[in-house]
Amino acid sequence: MIEVELGVKQWGNNLGVRLPAAIARESHLKAHQRVRISVLNGEIIIKPVTEVVLTLDQRLALFNPAEHGGEVMVAPETLGAENW
Repeated sequence: MIEVELGVKQWGNNLGVRLPAAIARESHLKAHQRVRISVLNGEIIIKPVTEVVLTLDQRLALFNPAEHGGEVMVAPETLGAENW
């Protein structure tokens, strides 16, 4: 286990710490990667967020017309060279 002691700095209205390279390496964090920060019993937990790339079929399965406003473009007649 790697453990370091860091100072908390003021960044605008927020507080922040810089993660040392050894901590980033050990936790497999990369620059610009998203993390989830939570507090449990007064302890701060930082977990990497793994980005899941969905296929088109998976995205379409998640689409709910009632929730997302239905058809994006409703037109009673064709607007271009569409053949229906």
